[in-house]
Amino acid sequence: MGFFGLFNKEKKQTLDKGLEKTKQSMFDKIARAVAGKSKVDDDVLDDLEEVLITSDVGVDTTLKIIQRIEERVARDKYVSTKELNGILRDEIAALLAENHSDDLDDWDLPSDHKPYVILVVGVNGVGKTTTIGKLAWQFKQAGKKVFLGAADTFRAAAVEQLCIWGERVGVTVIKQQMGSDPASVAFDTISFAKAKGADVVLIDTAGRLHNKVGLMNELKKIKDVMKKVMPDAPDEVMLVLDGSTGQNAFEQAKQFAAVTDISSMAITKLDGTAKGGVVVGISDQLKVPVKYIGLGEGMKDLQLFNKRQFVDSLFGE
Repeated sequence: MGFFGLFNKEKKQTLDKGLEKTKQSMFDKIARAVAGKSKVDDDVLDDLEEVLITSDVGVDTTLKIIQRIEERVARDKYVSTKELNGILRDEIAALLAENHSDDLDDWDLPSDHKPYVILVVGVNGVGKTTTIGKLAWQFKQAGKKVFLGAADTFRAAAVEQLCIWGERVGVTVIKQQMGSDPASVAFDTISFAKAKGADVVLIDTAGRLHNKVGLMNELKKIKDVMKKVMPDAPDEVMLVLDGSTGQNAFEQAKQFAAVTDISSMAITKLDGTAKGGVVVGISDQLKVPVKYIGLGEGMKDLQLFNKRQFVDSLFGE
């Protein structure tokens, strides 16, 4: 079995535990929907539609899933209710695959250039700075040289928190005084990281969604300034969302997508909530892959997203 087999088993246990409430909630609702029925018919599908919507999968995505199951039932003529979990698992995995959510297994980065630059966006309170800290730890564990940029110069607490994470993880944090120009911090971070041979740079930004125009201009300026150092930067614009807020996370995602081009998502705080279905809905509606999921307080509890393992944890036996 070796170290990697063991490690994957440990990761799967964390995933199962983190999604336990969502699974239990869905499982109970599906069990009620099929109680006393042996085949999947219109009544079962109506009930299933309600199950998915109340599990925060979102209306549009739910209708898509139901339509796929209807087509399957029409094709196969008879589908037993016992098969429903397996069918849901397959259809949701297929849906996630369409949004380019890969099954990521390691913390490798593209080797054609260094550093790989991730611009991190998201409203305050979703666990953005904590996610950056945990990502820094994971990348460092994978042997990468990591630098952090504190470009959320709007809140003193944000800079402070990032510095604490930098110390904990043992990585360099580039910062300026409060109220400095965030683009200037981004420029300094990338210049310094590039000179020092960094592999990956994570840049924290302010999460002020109430001032959309201001935020849009700020993010555009940060990107423009980055390009002076590295023409292709940022490699990734990652949106951090709090999964436990369900449909609110969905609204935030739509608003951020209107402000800037998002290329990946990290969905945090999935442990302790029954709203894990939101991962499926947000990814489907925005057509943006989920790359990381937060399943607990520990450093290792931020995992690379693996769609197959995710749906297995939700609909497995």
